Amino acid sequence: MVPDGHVPDHPYDYDLVVIGGGSGGLAASKEAAALGARVAVLDYVKPSPAGSTWGLGGTCVNVGCIPKKLMHHAANLNAYRKIDAPHFGVGILKTNVQNHIRGLNFKYRVDLREKNVTYLNMLGKFLDPHTLETVDKKGNKGTLTSSRFLVAVGGRPSPLSCEGAELAISSDDIFSLDRDPGHVLCVGASYISLECAGFLRGIGKDVTVAVRSILLRGFDRECADMIGEYMKSEGIVFKEEVVPTKLAKTDGGKIAVTFSNGDQAEYDTVLVAIGRTGDTQKLGLENVGIDVNPKNSKIPAKLEQTAVPNVYVIGDVMDGCPELTPVAIHAGRLLSRRLFGGSPSSIMDYRNVCTTVFTPIEYGTVGYSEEDAKNEYGEENLEVYHKYFIPLEWSLSHSRSEHQGFCKAIVYKASRKVLGLHYLGPNAGEVLQGFGTAMKLGCTFDDIIGTVGIHPTTAEELTTLSITKESGADAKASGC
Repeated sequence: MVPDGHVPDHPYDYDLVVIGGGSGGLAASKEAAALGARVAVLDYVKPSPAGSTWGLGGTCVNVGCIPKKLMHHAANLNAYRKIDAPHFGVGILKTNVQNHIRGLNFKYRVDLREKNVTYLNMLGKFLDPHTLETVDKKGNKGTLTSSRFLVAVGGRPSPLSCEGAELAISSDDIFSLDRDPGHVLCVGASYISLECAGFLRGIGKDVTVAVRSILLRGFDRECADMIGEYMKSEGIVFKEEVVPTKLAKTDGGKIAVTFSNGDQAEYDTVLVAIGRTGDTQKLGLENVGIDVNPKNSKIPAKLEQTAVPNVYVIGDVMDGCPELTPVAIHAGRLLSRRLFGGSPSSIMDYRNVCTTVFTPIEYGTVGYSEEDAKNEYGEENLEVYHKYFIPLEWSLSHSRSEHQGFCKAIVYKASRKVLGLHYLGPNAGEVLQGFGTAMKLGCTFDDIIGTVGIHPTTAEELTTLSITKESGADAKASGC
């Protein structure tokens, strides 16, 4: 810029007068005032030719982005009601979900054929490092050999160990259940348990969650606790610091549950989601010298390679691997490129992986939790920026507007590198996906706040973070 003649001791009334009280004018005036300038804003709304007038805030707030987005949301809700809701009714939901899944099953088989992959509907068991015994659904046995093997059998829900455990179902069963689940007890505080509790409550079922210790172990504690409070406000009952010690069928067909604190209650369905175990018991790994982690039956590996060099592992069955479908897909593609495409540098990065927990208030996260960052880098070396906000979609609904969304960025002070991003609010997966790319590229906090947000969205809340926990200032959003 060329010099504009401004000097600190000028004789004028103000250092800056902003003509226009719209989004840009208000932002500039507040920023200048915060930096010590004497500032005034002039705003006067000239009526439209039709006579419409409005208040302070400019086009966006009064006759642009904000009312448009609210009307857009209303239109979407109407479309959901007319077009989508009939296909998601409780009476037909299971059928439609299962039909959709069967369609995907068929497409996968077609895709394998088109990609010249032989599909064998068989179980496999290692006989030696290059030979599998196969068994089809009729019990017919055979063998096949291969230079390399990739174990990608995934995991299965861990069962209860108490008396009557066989009366419970798992997430493997809930989506094809051929009866009304009724009053449901979800056992466990895993993301699977809380997600199931959330959608069951959302379709009108009474839901209780039995929690042994804390919600969402391994996730950010602050965000996990907020999820719990939100779910309680939705009518989900939490029985804390208990586990079932006995399940028994009643004469009325219900399941009587005895808890570790002596309490007893009856439920129509008990859904267990206390963790997952690698599906390795019948793989014959002992025949090739592969030991599994005794705690979870998963296979240890380095760069997806097991203790037997020609046997590889990916996905949920690999010890220490995030239990996420996109992780398994990406790791599988990269491994194949290393093994057969001459790309030795195609290494899977398991650290900065975005994930979303689809609880009633959705939670998206990438990178470190606040606790893990403190443990690794030291609390004194971190800056945590945070904000509470009311998503625009919630603002007209009284019961929703009592709740708040939340986001925070965990930043390493010395380099300003972002170590973790966390978001609670609508469409968490859509919000965090792009930030995952930024995190993978090693973005700094200045990169994020230097990005112009899309307005009005909840994603832009991450680009306007400015309040640190250390400051003690109010972290509630103040508008455009």
